Amino acid sequence: MKILMVSSEATPFAKSGGLADAVSALARALARLGHDVRIVLPRYYSVDREPLELLGGPMGVPVGPVEEWTAVYRGSLPGADVPVYFIDHERFFGRDGVYGTKNETDFRDNPLRFALFSRAAFQLCRKIGWIPDVLHVHDWPAAMTAAVSRHVETKGDFEGTASVLTIHNLGYQGVYPKEAFDYFRLPWELYHDAGFEFYGSINLLKAGIACADQLATVSPTYAREIQTPEYGFGLDGLLRARSHDLVGILNGVDLEDWNPETDACLPASYSASDLSGKAICKTALQKEFGLPEDPSVPVFGMVTRLTDQKGIGDLFGPTYGCAYPMCADMKIQVAIIGSGEKWCEDELRSLAARLPNFRVRIGYSEKFAHLVEAGSDFFLMPSRYEPCGLNQLYSLRYGTLPIVRRTGGLADTVENYDQETGDGTGFVFDRLSPRSIYDTVGWATWAWYNKPGQLAAMRVRAMSREFSWERSAAEYAALYDRAVSARRRG
Repeated sequence: MKILMVSSEATPFAKSGGLADAVSALARALARLGHDVRIVLPRYYSVDREPLELLGGPMGVPVGPVEEWTAVYRGSLPGADVPVYFIDHERFFGRDGVYGTKNETDFRDNPLRFALFSRAAFQLCRKIGWIPDVLHVHDWPAAMTAAVSRHVETKGDFEGTASVLTIHNLGYQGVYPKEAFDYFRLPWELYHDAGFEFYGSINLLKAGIACADQLATVSPTYAREIQTPEYGFGLDGLLRARSHDLVGILNGVDLEDWNPETDACLPASYSASDLSGKAICKTALQKEFGLPEDPSVPVFGMVTRLTDQKGIGDLFGPTYGCAYPMCADMKIQVAIIGSGEKWCEDELRSLAARLPNFRVRIGYSEKFAHLVEAGSDFFLMPSRYEPCGLNQLYSLRYGTLPIVRRTGGLADTVENYDQETGDGTGFVFDRLSPRSIYDTVGWATWAWYNKPGQLAAMRVRAMSREFSWERSAAEYAALYDRAVSARRRG
């Protein structure tokens, strides 16, 4: 099949979260299965034009009060024969940040920016003379593509092209003032008919959900959760109405980037059959973070965005979070990489100043993220909700036992420890609260000091679990078939 991935992010070109990793890894896996898969992205300021190929003259895109003119560049996905096309519009995309900056977290002109991007996907295909069987659109920035496919591009080139929308995180929907609808160059009756209307505003993700031929999200449990009021963020009714078109396909692990046997970011490699290199990584992690280099003390790692979704209030909230008593009461070490909400960054620095066994790096470093995954004994993910989660998959692959809340993809991928039999691949709790996190970390610490044989077996078991993108790609290929059939039925 011919598949165009329409996404605001893809590694290594633009990344703000797991969406970027998922898009690139899925594209590679689909290409390995023999599909003709391509990616279209905005050409952000951070993407260097120099190594890219300029494709012909300017390309007109119908959006806003006048037709906007863009350039198109072509590159390729590292490690795969997957073309990547970049829509270049200096005023909209030639700036720092994908969706916003630290000072302006959500650019005010995002509706116009991503309306141009969504319409440009169709113009690009015409420009290069390549019409896809499937437009695979990702999250709210690309969701308008599905609406255009359903209501505008119904004849001619794209008459038989189906649309598939993957919801990576329902918590981000692209909600903007109603007046922004004028940017879209769509008839005003589509404000209601195409699903844009949302309590007097526009909702780009809602329109995508209403219009896509098929829907996916990134884990089976999350597919069920988002159909409930607790996790539906106001769209649970629409998702229930489309439940027959919605599937949960678990994300995989890109073994080119995340493999302890070949990871160039690590001071030593290791495998399930020879874990000696993991001990070297633990010592390197302790040294790098300024923790005492003691192999007998368990290290709890964390690599996270410091947002409410990740459970940071219950873990780090001043006066009520459990991080301080956890580190004060237990013989453990904690190493964290994270950035996000300012109050939390400040609190992490405060905790590091008061606790000799708690260390933090504010920001993100790919190298240190790999070191935390490899050098830690446990990995902490107390998420309020987690559509799929990638870090727990990396942790399992690296023999670092996850401590997670039973939600979304965490529930689908981590098997709870049974201290009677030693079964399991991690530690799971249900209710998010400071006490629950404290008790589960205490349980893991107890097992570290009292059941070392069971933990060693769990580590090997975790590393044997298979979360390949080939499996996910095969499931998506079946979904594409259903989407094309649905499109042709009308």
